[in-house]
Amino acid sequence: MRLAISHRQGIRLVLAVLLSVLAGCGSPANRTLEETFEQVYKVQPTANVTITNCDGTVFVYGSNVNEARVEATKRAFTRERLKQIAINVSVQQGSISINTKLPPKRKWALFDRSGTIDYTIVLPATANISELDMDAGEVFVDGMRGQTVKARLGSGQMFDHNCFGNLMLAVDRGTLTLAYDWWEARKFSIQANITRGNAWAFLPSDAAFHLIAETGDGKIANDFEESAKRRIKEVTKVDMSVRGGGEAGVTMHAREGNIKILEAHP
Repeated sequence: MRLAISHRQGIRLVLAVLLSVLAGCGSPANRTLEETFEQVYKVQPTANVTITNCDGTVFVYGSNVNEARVEATKRAFTRERLKQIAINVSVQQGSISINTKLPPKRKWALFDRSGTIDYTIVLPATANISELDMDAGEVFVDGMRGQTVKARLGSGQMFDHNCFGNLMLAVDRGTLTLAYDWWEARKFSIQANITRGNAWAFLPSDAAFHLIAETGDGKIANDFEESAKRRIKEVTKVDMSVRGGGEAGVTMHAREGNIKILEAHP
């Protein structure tokens, strides 16, 4: 009997602790604190750009001005942690680097209080993104027309929109999406690789390109394939020229996951 009473008391104690923790989540001491950062830097139209972030978002937009506008919002649960999140911007002849430093995560903490940072970065459309590296979160790149866009995301969602250049995109775990509202008859290439997750491509119906798509464990749906061939069997590899191929190349690879190429109608 004493053991049963002791067991019930133990359960009640655990429940009481959990309820107190959950109640504390809404207290002022546990609310998210924010701090904003905004600067504009003069850069060359073909500047080399590197961006690193650990946790949060990175939105990059191409523009027709020769400057880099960096807006960022830092978030953390404590003032001490917020101050430890560092944004380092270095501008040199022909290059700009935007680096993030977060405090180390506590291994045994009940909640992760290390902090996040969200970037909105406006660059010359003709700039080259030689490195955009992020551990977790969301990456969005829009309207870049430089020679190179190289981006890697550990886990989360990556979205490329209307970028015409040599793109090298990689996601370890999550979703990778390509979307084009129009197509340009110029030489450029897209290499989209995802280790575990799904890859999507929304391409205009009048686009001309050489398509290579392959999945190790999954299937491929391709709107540009003849409808009769789509129903023959499950497809895991595609190598074809669309509208004569043109000068553009689209390569998509998923180790574990599905690939879907859709014919969009802008």
